[in-house]
Amino acid sequence: MLEKIKALQDEIAALTASNKDEAEELRIKYLSKKGIISQLFDEFKNVPVDQKKAIGSALNELKNQSLEKINELKQLYEAKRLGAEGLDLSLPGEIVPIGSRHPLAIVRNEIISIFSRLGFVVSEGPEIEDDWHVFSALNFPPEHPARDMQDTFFIEKDPDILLRTHTSSVQVRVMEKTQPPIRAIFPGRVFRNEAISYRAHCIFHQIEGLYVDENVSFADLKQTLLFFAREFFGDKTEIRLRPSYFPFTEPSAEMDVSCSICGGKGCNVCKHTGWLEIMGCGMVDPNVFERCGIDNKKYTGFAFGMGIERIAMLKYGIKDLRLFFENDVRFLNQFQVAY
Repeated sequence: MLEKIKALQDEIAALTASNKDEAEELRIKYLSKKGIISQLFDEFKNVPVDQKKAIGSALNELKNQSLEKINELKQLYEAKRLGAEGLDLSLPGEIVPIGSRHPLAIVRNEIISIFSRLGFVVSEGPEIEDDWHVFSALNFPPEHPARDMQDTFFIEKDPDILLRTHTSSVQVRVMEKTQPPIRAIFPGRVFRNEAISYRAHCIFHQIEGLYVDENVSFADLKQTLLFFAREFFGDKTEIRLRPSYFPFTEPSAEMDVSCSICGGKGCNVCKHTGWLEIMGCGMVDPNVFERCGIDNKKYTGFAFGMGIERIAMLKYGIKDLRLFFENDVRFLNQFQVAY
């Protein structure tokens, strides 16, 4: 049997293969369950006890030699086939995981899509602003608390340079450069000096809207916002407008939508009121028009603004605003959308 093993060793050492299939045929011939080497292992049980150690060692050496030789033939063939470039274009490509849109981006784009169907165009402006565009032009008096360091991140003083606290500054820039009719929305990132918690952050996102033309009324504002609410939250959504105060609008209102979770019957999310506050709105104050160079005797207009985080939390049932900023892939992967 040792002579048979020695003959097979010489035979295997001389093996050649011109392609992958031939190498596989050699593997089957020598190493498969019914191959030559497997048959020798079957015969090994009949070997006398005093020869088992030598023959067993030779058999294992033969098997290892066969494995090395056939693997060598396969690698040699692959090297010849791939050539100098070392590329195998027939192999399947590496799977690249598909990313997902950020929930704030999804909600932002959905809001823009709804208002674009009403003729609103998107306008954007700088995040680092001056006092005029953030406060003075919007009818904020010098003593208004929003000018204080408790609310605003000031970068320079005299003149004041600051991180914008709302995207209303873009409204001012548009009105300064454009004569009515104006119909635009202003999405963007804003900054306020607030403690970070589950319901507040020093960085957040807003989307504001402005419509200026002749004979624009509060009824136009209400119908525009009703259209948005039903497109975004569902066609059974109702809205209500509660009197409020903003320096740049008069009259002003806070807008609530009927709770989509309980259908207006009352639940923990809406604090058993049946309503959820989503934005502020109102008719543009004539003083704002005057400061922006628009004839406040000829034109009227309305403005509104909402926090994108607030809308996203309502849409997806998210209870902690900080999740939007932590970049946790486990959280972000839940928001898959079709491209």
